[in-house]
Amino acid sequence: MVLLLLAAWLAFVVITPLHAWAAVSRVDTEPQGDRPAAGSGSTYLLVGSDSREGLSAEDRSRLGTGSSEGRRTDSIILVHVPSGGGKPALISVPRDSYLEIPGEGRNKVNAAFAIGGPALLVATLEDATGLRIDGYVEIGFGGFASVVDSLGGVEMCLPKALADEKAHIDLPAGCQTLDGANALGYVRARYSDPRGDLGRAERQRQFLGAVMRQAATPSTVLIPTRWWQFTHSAAEGVLVGEDTSVVDAARILSTMRKVSSDEALSLVVPVASTNASTSAGSAVLWDDERAGALFTMLREGTPLEVPPEGTDGKPTGG
Repeated sequence: MVLLLLAAWLAFVVITPLHAWAAVSRVDTEPQGDRPAAGSGSTYLLVGSDSREGLSAEDRSRLGTGSSEGRRTDSIILVHVPSGGGKPALISVPRDSYLEIPGEGRNKVNAAFAIGGPALLVATLEDATGLRIDGYVEIGFGGFASVVDSLGGVEMCLPKALADEKAHIDLPAGCQTLDGANALGYVRARYSDPRGDLGRAERQRQFLGAVMRQAATPSTVLIPTRWWQFTHSAAEGVLVGEDTSVVDAARILSTMRKVSSDEALSLVVPVASTNASTSAGSAVLWDDERAGALFTMLREGTPLEVPPEGTDGKPTGG
């Protein structure tokens, strides 16, 4: 009888996310023109968008999202999973990065998404990094908050208080459980952060790790209703590329979880300036030498065991 119950529970744990995956929405992410050759390992694009789709006026007020239509990139993260040795990595791309957008000239990278959606964003990042992007996952404001609430909140330990009127948060220092609304404000806040978008990107990577750490705990997996709610909230809140498989999604989630236990690296594209004057206004300039070295290591399968120089998010030049 015990073995039968154990088998039934294991089946439920496995089948539930597969059932949820069947309901995810798909989006075309195939870029036009030539693409980089496949390199070592796999690289995925994880995008947080400011989409308010499906949110009621009450939801928008509770989450402090505003009422803008459409969707823009709120966070851009490359997820690299090596095929050989070395650690996987989450690599934040500052959304104000000043890059060449195919067919559109130089602009901030988030303009690629606004102009041509996921496909143009993929094309822009492939051109800039030389990495072939093997899969795509996007989550909007409402989906993010629902995932956090489905877990009963996520614990974060803040080294100092964080108050940001535009992000609708006023969080004390110390360890605390953030609900969906406060979690969304925590990962969106940048005006109150002295490091601006780079500080926000670091918080986003940390929080993604905390979400997956919470999702893997017995308090989630061993409670059928919570496991069901988590997997289905995640599925309802995301868009995935048409060619993105459930295996790809599992690799992305696994890398996010590993960040929380230092089994994966949490990086940012090396930058030379966070406040450069450009035709698109104040923008982030990459440190071309260090960024190029990082992307070459990823393409060629050189193991990443410690953060490469310059990937801590601090400018390395003028």
